[in-house]
Order: sequence, then C-alpha cells, then structure tokens
Amino acid sequence: MACGSHMPAPVCLIENGHDGKLFVTKDAIDILNGINEPVVVVSIVGLYRTGKSYLMNRLAGQQSGFALGNTVESKTKGIWMWCVPHPSVKGQTLMLLDTEGLGDVQKGDSKNDGWIFCLAVLLSSTLVYNSRGTIDDDAVQKLQYITELAEQIKIRSSSPSEDEEEEEENSQFVCFFPSFVWVVRDFTLDLEINGKTATEDEYLKYALKLRKGLSKKNTEYNLPRECIRRYFPSRKCFVFPPPASPENMRRLESLRLEDLVGDFREAAGRFCEYTFLKSPVKTLKGGHRVTGKLLGQLAKIYVETISSGKVPCLDNAVVALANLENKAAVQEALKVYQSGMEEVMNKFPVSMENITNVHQKSSSLATSEFLKRSFKDEKGEYIANLKEDIDMHYTKLLNQNEMASERKCKELLKDLFSDMNERLQNGEYSQCGGYEIYCRDRDAIIAQYRREPNKGVKAEAVLNEFLNDRAAEANSILHADKKLTENERKIKEGKEKEELLQQKCKEEEEKRIESKRMMEVEQERQKDTIKQMKENFDKEMEQRREEMDRAMESKLKEQEELLSKGFKEKADELQEEIKSFKEKKEGISAGGVFKDYVMPLLGTGADLLSNLFMHRSLLKGLKALK
Repeated sequence: MACGSHMPAPVCLIENGHDGKLFVTKDAIDILNGINEPVVVVSIVGLYRTGKSYLMNRLAGQQSGFALGNTVESKTKGIWMWCVPHPSVKGQTLMLLDTEGLGDVQKGDSKNDGWIFCLAVLLSSTLVYNSRGTIDDDAVQKLQYITELAEQIKIRSSSPSEDEEEEEENSQFVCFFPSFVWVVRDFTLDLEINGKTATEDEYLKYALKLRKGLSKKNTEYNLPRECIRRYFPSRKCFVFPPPASPENMRRLESLRLEDLVGDFREAAGRFCEYTFLKSPVKTLKGGHRVTGKLLGQLAKIYVETISSGKVPCLDNAVVALANLENKAAVQEALKVYQSGMEEVMNKFPVSMENITNVHQKSSSLATSEFLKRSFKDEKGEYIANLKEDIDMHYTKLLNQNEMASERKCKELLKDLFSDMNERLQNGEYSQCGGYEIYCRDRDAIIAQYRREPNKGVKAEAVLNEFLNDRAAEANSILHADKKLTENERKIKEGKEKEELLQQKCKEEEEKRIESKRMMEVEQERQKDTIKQMKENFDKEMEQRREEMDRAMESKLKEQEELLSKGFKEKADELQEEIKSFKEKKEGISAGGVFKDYVMPLLGTGADLLSNLFMHRSLLKGLKALK
C-alpha cells in the first residue's frame, strides 16, 4: 500500500468518548489492514497546548495535517494517526501518533490521561515527550504517568509471587518499551551545567540525576527519574527555541518555513533526521516485526482490555495476535499452494511424476508464505493445520487426476476398438481361423494404445479392467474356432490367462511406482519443511537474544552511571537484573524446543504417506455413497 496516497490527512485511531470510554475507529482499521509493510511508530505525548501536533506535521513532511490550535483548549482528542511512506527506508511505513494533551482542565480525568499515555507506550517504537520551558523538577513530576506504568502494564498473564514478580516485570520493561525522546519547547536558557557548556543529552542526563538518601522527599523526587532510566532502552533530548514571535505563534500553521526562527528550523531538522534514522520498526515481545495490519489488531486488543477494566498484558496480547495472524497465515499459504497447483490441474490427466513435482514445489512455496506471516507457533499447531489442509487438497487433486486419466483411457480404448467391434458384429472372427485374426487385431490395438501419450496414472489399470471384461469374448471365439485342435485350444487358453496375469502385474507395478514416487516426494517435502522451519526458528531465537542484548546494554550503562555517582546499592540491584537477563539469553536454545515440539508433529515419511492414503480412501468412500 502506498500510504501517502491513501492518507492525505490524519484520521482518528482511538477515539476518546465523552464518557471517557476508548474505542478503535473502523476507518483507521480499514486503512491499517491495507498496510502489509513493517511500521515505524512514533508517538508524541505531553501536556495539552504544548505544540505536539506541529512536530508531528513536520515528521510527516507537511505544514499542516494534525490539528493545531491557538487557544487554551486542547485540540487533539484521543489518538490520531497519519501513515506516510518512510522517508529514509524503502519498504517501511512511518506511522505517526498524535495523542490527546495530558492534564486538560476541562476533562479533569487523570485516569483517562494515564490510559492514553499507556497506549502510546504500548503501540510505539519511539515515544516523544513534549514539554515547555526547562526540564526542572516540576517538569519531571508532571510526567507522573511513567510512575503508573507498572500498575497499568503487565508482561505475563500470571505470577506465582506477586511482590517478587512485579519487581521482576518492571525490570523487563526495558526489553519491550520504545525509545524515549524528550523535546523541550520554547527553551530560552543557555545549555550550561555548573558553568560549563553541555549537550542536549547531557542536559537530560543531569535533569534525571538521582538524590542520595531514603527520605520521603528524596524517594518522591527519584521515583519518576528512576522509572525513565529503568524502563526505556535509550534516551535522547532536543531543545527548541520559540519558533516565532508571540504574535505569529497564533498563525504557526500558515507560516512558511523560512518565516520561522533559524535556530528553531535547525533544531527541527535535527529532530526529524534523528527520528527517521534511529526509530526502529515496532516489534512485539519476542522480536516479531509489526505491520500496519498487526498494529491495528494490537490497538484493538489493548483498547478492549482497558475498556473491560483489565490491565493490558503483553503476553496475552501477543498470544491473541498470534492466533489471529496464524489462522490468516494458514489461509494465505493454502491459497499459494492452490494457485501453484492450478498449473497442473489445467493439464489433467498428467503423470505421477508431473503432479508430484508441482505438489512439492507448491508445498514449499506455501510453507515459505506461512512462515513469513506466522509467529509464535511454538508448538507447530498452525503449520500442522496447513499441512493437513494441503494434504486434503492434494488428495482431491490426485483423485481428480485419476478420474481424468480413467475417462481418457476408456474413451481411447473405445475409439481404438470400434473397428474391431464392428468386425466382431459382422462375424469375421467366428470363421475358421478367426481366433488368430482376433488376437492379431487385439494385440495391434493394445500396442497402439500404449503408444498414445499423456494417458495419466490409470493407463495400465484401465487396460487391465478392459481386457478382463473382454476375456469371455476371447474365450468364446477361441472355443468356436474349428481350425484349432482341443490341445491347441488348451494351450491358447493358458496363454490368455497368462497374458491377463501379466497385465495385472503391470497394473500393480504402476501402483508400486506411484507409491514409491509419492513416498520420495513426501520425504523431500518433509526435509524442506524442517529446513524452512529451522531457519525461521533460529531467526526468532536470534531476535529474542538481541532483545536480551539490548536490555543488558541499557542496564549496564545505567549500572556504570550509578556506580560513578556513588549509588552502589542500586548498582548491585541492577547486577541481579543483568544476571537474570544473561541467564535468560543462555536459556534460549532453538534446537531443544525445535526437537521437542516441531519434529514429532512432522512425523516420518511413511506416516505422511499413510495420511494421504487415508484421505484418498475417505474421498473414494464418500464418492461411492453418492
């Protein structure tokens, strides 16, 4: 989907009703369902009337779009989205989320604000916090919603020991939370710390310094700072001077870029460049990349959970999303298989070599298509469903091919024997020496039948049935031929039986070759499926290891800073978290899980073949009942 052409302007993603109830809009879901590219999701949050929407318009490359206002009334309600082609990465979509301003005095519902903030965190890969003035204690304390995240978001659905598990879950937020960018608007001070020039990042680092001591005042001072430091894997800061004079601020949306203050344009340029280059694709717990379609479903799951009065759980959301996506992946993969098999269906009847080759190729493509879209199919339930669906469809095609072969062979024999039947009716084979003429004509027709190409898989079986049906006819002509002695008749009769037996053997050989070919193809198909699943499994495990690496890197940096500032006790607490991440990383073993869950589901080649035969027998039984 070319998102820019489909979204000339933002639409509401999550509407905030007058009763404070949140719901995902149908228009947004319809748009997101058409986005099959990975999405980079940038959300902006902050107090109302702090200029959030203007920044998002800049990221969209537009002067206007998200609603701006020049009064004290909050302009944005709920969460609005704007999907545009990513300006720096081909094949990705940049999804911008502009949130309702926090702390709106008219709304007066801090709980509703908390859920808006929570949803922005859950849905984004980069979270921009927008404030005005300076990052002083008042600015940090206004970011109270960060301290409430531990109560509003759960990682696991259940916990054996609530106190210990809650602390452990909080330490895991860093694995799944977005990058954090603090944007300070209308900044008029010099960037200095203790009289020395500082960078924007150093300014943020200084503002998030902890105080020593366990007094209530210090604990309250440290809490939001600790949450920011512990929850978000990376932190960045940008300071913006006022963009224009006070009188021009009211018409900011209509001002040309060159009318804005030069330092503001420079800061906005750096902010946009950083966001485009450093914002990652949105991923789920476990590392699976999120498309627009998945993001829409994720938003619905989270909003429905909140509306039901429950706390959003990352594990539950991933499982629910995986179930929806994996079912769809099975259907899409089956379509790929069916489309591939149309190539051979249009040519029925075909040889077993032909149909099995196309089956093997189409099955491999279907598996590949399934693995592209599916995730968290850890026990192989859905790929087993796909295999079952493919086997059923393949079985139907095998039966259709057999019936097409049977029809063609019977029609061919009927045409080839038409002249002989006419001579039979005229009594040409009833005269003396007629049996020899009959055998000569019959053998010539059989030879011609065998020379005919593209008869399909039932060629020998149909011929065997045909010759058995005419055995009585041959026997009658044999006994009526007065040229033959009784002894000669007995010899010829024995020869007739022997030829019928040979024909039966040819039919059995045809079936044996068919079964052998099917076995070989199913074994190759199994090897290919295992290979593709192993590669996909290894990729998922690597994503999980990278998840752990990012978390450990963030924790190690935090630990180093705490030690440098004399917070040894807090640094020691972090060491336990780092140790836990290391153990989890070492425990991620693709081979063991793959062997335990996937291999038994695939079974042996013989099992696969017996399943196919079972399907074929079932279909033939149903056909016989009709």
